[in-house]
Amino acid sequence: MTQRTTQTANPVTPGRGRGRRPASEVRADVLRAVEELLWSEGSTAVTYESVARQAGVSKTTLYKWWPSKGALALDGYFHAVKATLAFHDTGDIRADLIDQLQHFAHITTATPAGRILTELVGQSQTDDELAVAYRARYSAERRRLAVERMRRAQKAGQIRSEIDLQVLVDQLWGAVYHRLLIPDEPITDEFITALVNNVLDGVGPRASDRNKSRPHAVPAVHSS
Repeated sequence: MTQRTTQTANPVTPGRGRGRRPASEVRADVLRAVEELLWSEGSTAVTYESVARQAGVSKTTLYKWWPSKGALALDGYFHAVKATLAFHDTGDIRADLIDQLQHFAHITTATPAGRILTELVGQSQTDDELAVAYRARYSAERRRLAVERMRRAQKAGQIRSEIDLQVLVDQLWGAVYHRLLIPDEPITDEFITALVNNVLDGVGPRASDRNKSRPHAVPAVHSS
């Protein structure tokens, strides 16, 4: 893999020291370097040393911004998938949930992202900094976007007002994570569609079905 080299002849910019790059540019280089390492070699390849070398930054900069190499890997992962997992709003909550979950399913089954995510979830069990970062930088943000979209659906009358949206997120995404972490069944488009339909429609019998299943009353026989 071609490695980036540190720029040694940056133009002098007023307000910054000679050769000093803006923080946003340095951060972008770091996240790109982490993404390349993750996709080519996996989360174990992400170390302060490898990222510093790849991005052309000092390890001190990485230590300042990321408390652990796991948190650094997670930030690179989130940066890589953020655009793909954007939550669209077409006005149809069923279609938008299916679309978003199918995109999530695709990147976790057809790209290295699934392997990377399971590695990060596993590492978070023993890496406290990564566990905190996972909640703050990834899962909380994904949950917030989903709840915001569902809340708009509630206001539009597509989800009942008394439904707990946090629980709804757990029902939908939790089912996908279950198949990702315990791969006894595949994550397919058909699975996603059935999942969303089951949750939105409910799994109990419809009123019309309940009426059909009730035994017909037997007319009473009156003696003359």
